[in-house]
Amino acid sequence: MVQTQLDLFSGSGRERGDPTGEAAEAAPVLIAADLDDGALSAAIPAARLKEAPALAAEAGRRRLPGAVPALSALCRRFIGFGRDGVVPEQRAALDALAAIGGAAAARATARLLVERVVEGPNRAHAVVVAAGLGTQLPASLLLELMADPAPAVRAAACACVGRQLTLVPRLLELADDEATEVRTAAVPALGRMGRREALPMLTRLLREAPTTTVIEAVTAVADEDCVILLARLARSRDDLAMAALDALAVIDHPRARQLLARLEAERCA
Repeated sequence: MVQTQLDLFSGSGRERGDPTGEAAEAAPVLIAADLDDGALSAAIPAARLKEAPALAAEAGRRRLPGAVPALSALCRRFIGFGRDGVVPEQRAALDALAAIGGAAAARATARLLVERVVEGPNRAHAVVVAAGLGTQLPASLLLELMADPAPAVRAAACACVGRQLTLVPRLLELADDEATEVRTAAVPALGRMGRREALPMLTRLLREAPTTTVIEAVTAVADEDCVILLARLARSRDDLAMAALDALAVIDHPRARQLLARLEAERCA
């Protein structure tokens, strides 16, 4: 039996018959901005190396939900690459998925990670994209990502936990991580699960480094101190005021209802 070796270039845009020589020079260059939405999506999966990043970027700029399968297919052409360096075509596709947003983009990004289509720096970027899209990843994969040497990957993994209670012990460990960005991602993840162990750190973050993520996470565990801090944010931070008001509206605490009524009266005055 003759054994054949896997040809890693078979999906790279350099396969046999691919226009990389004279045929490539003769083929017209695709200008992304000149293509309509359907033509753009159709061109992405088999785009030449020099064209693929621009086509993917244009799909992201237009925020085309219909391009999500094409962007996923583009990433899959490069399975086996990227362990030691960035694959520009995969990076461009991931950035486009992040720009498009929505449930379909989140599911596509999750599959790329679960099926290990992206590796190395490309996987690290995909985890950050997944976190931004609000993607929930499987616990087995998250445990692996939470042990990654890169703090950005560990932090992004915390944002992809959802309400998987089996990950609480690991999140508690990461709440004491040496990297600030990991701690400030693990603690809100615990808060969203209603874990009161997160309350002291969430209260501190509300006081010292408030964000919409922290505000949303504190609603499930808030005490009176948190309620007062939220009311102060609603008065003093225009960029966080609406998030703080929304949080006060869902917190089941008499002080929250009292302060919310007062704040709403002040806004109407």
